[in-house]
Amino acid sequence: MTDPDFDHQKLSNRILLGLVLGLVFGVLLNLTVADQDWAKAFLIDGVLAVVGEIFIRFLSMLVVPLVFVSLITGVSSLSDPKKLGRVGGKAVGLYMLTTGIAITLALAAAIIVKPGVGANPTEVVEREIAEQPSFGQVLIEMIPRNPVEAMANGDMLPIIIFAVLLGLSIAMSGTRGQRIGDLFADFNEVIMRLVGFVMLLAPYGVFCLIAGLGATTGWETFLGVLKYVVLVLVMLVIHASVTYSILLKVLAGLNPIVFFKKMRAVLAFAFSTASSGATIPVTLRTVEQRLGADNKVASFTVPLGATINMDGTAIMQGIATGFIAQYFGVDLTLGQYLMVVVMVIMASVGAAGVPGVGLILLAGVLASVGLPAEGIALILGVDRLLDMTRTAVNVSGDATITCIVAKSEGELDESVYYGSRKDSAETKPQSA
Repeated sequence: MTDPDFDHQKLSNRILLGLVLGLVFGVLLNLTVADQDWAKAFLIDGVLAVVGEIFIRFLSMLVVPLVFVSLITGVSSLSDPKKLGRVGGKAVGLYMLTTGIAITLALAAAIIVKPGVGANPTEVVEREIAEQPSFGQVLIEMIPRNPVEAMANGDMLPIIIFAVLLGLSIAMSGTRGQRIGDLFADFNEVIMRLVGFVMLLAPYGVFCLIAGLGATTGWETFLGVLKYVVLVLVMLVIHASVTYSILLKVLAGLNPIVFFKKMRAVLAFAFSTASSGATIPVTLRTVEQRLGADNKVASFTVPLGATINMDGTAIMQGIATGFIAQYFGVDLTLGQYLMVVVMVIMASVGAAGVPGVGLILLAGVLASVGLPAEGIALILGVDRLLDMTRTAVNVSGDATITCIVAKSEGELDESVYYGSRKDSAETKPQSA
C-alpha cells in the first residue's frame, strides 16, 4: 500500500526535531522549575505526561488490529503455503543468530572492560521480581485457548499463531476463501490509513515523552554506574551499526547506509516509547513503503521480531551479569558464561510478552549462575535510558531481518529500497 499524501521525509525530520526540542526543554525544566509544585503539577505530571500517555495509547490501540489483519492478509495471499514455512524458518533462525551474537559480544565486553570493578552505587534497594515462566509453559501459552482473550490481553504470540492458521485456511478455501481474503485486504488498507492519521501526532508525542524524561531524571542517578551505562550504550551502537550492516551486505547485498537513513523515524519512535510492540505500526509501514519489503513477508517477520527478537535486551543482560558478578566479587566460569548465552537465546522466544521482560529475564539468568537477584537494584536507576536505547536496537533488528528474508524470497523491491519518497510511491506495488 502506498499513501500519496504522506511525506515520510518530513515526518522523520519532525520526529527528530521533536526529540531534540523535547530533550532541551526537559533539561531546562530540570535545571530551573522542576522542583516547584506548580511546574510539577501543570507541566511535568500534567501536560507532558497526559499528551505522552495519549500518544502511547494511540500506538497501543493499533498494535493488535494491525498485526492481526496484516498477518492474515499476507498469509492468505500466498500462492504456495509452503512458502510461509520457509519465511518462518529463516526469520526465527536469523533472530536467534543475532541474539546469540549480541549476548556473546556483551559478555566479551564485560570480561574485558570489567565495569563492576570499583563500582560504588550510592543506593541499593530491594525489588521483587516476577517469576520467569518455564520454557514448557511458554510453548503451551503460544496456543490461544481463546483468541478474543489473547487480543484483549495483547498476547502477541497467540495472536500470531491464530492469524497464521486463519490466513492459511483462507488461502486453502478456494473461492469462498478469496472473498474473505479480499475483505481482509480492504480492511488492511483502512488500518494503514488509520496508522497514517496517528503518525501525524508523532512529533508532539515524542516531544512530550522526552521532555518528561529529561525533567524528572537527575544526573546523580547515573554517577554510581556510569561505566556500566557507557559500556552498554557503546555495545548497543556497535551491534546495531556493525552486526546489522554486515548481515545486510553479506546476506542480502543491500546498502546499510540507505537502511539506517530510512529507519530514522522508526528509531525515534522506539527510543521514545521504549516498546517494540508499540512501534510495530511504524516499523511495518516503513519496511513496506520505504524499504520495499512485500506485505507477505513483512506482516509475519515484523510482529514476530517484536515478540521474540531481544538483541538489545541480550546485550544489557550480558553486561549486567558481568557487572553484578564483578561488583560482588564472583568469578564466573566458562560454563556459567555459556549457560547465560543459552538461557538468553532460549528465553527470548517467550519472555517478550511478560511485563518488565529485561529485568525478569535477568533475574532468571542471575539465579542460574548463583548471583543474588538483589544485584538488579544496582542498575534500576539507569534502566529507563538503556531500555529506550535497546528498544531502538531491537526494532533495527526486526527491520534488518525482514529485509534479508524478503530479499531471499524475491519479495523486496530494490527500486523502493534505494529510491526516494517519490520513487517509492510510483514503484511499490499495492499489497495483496
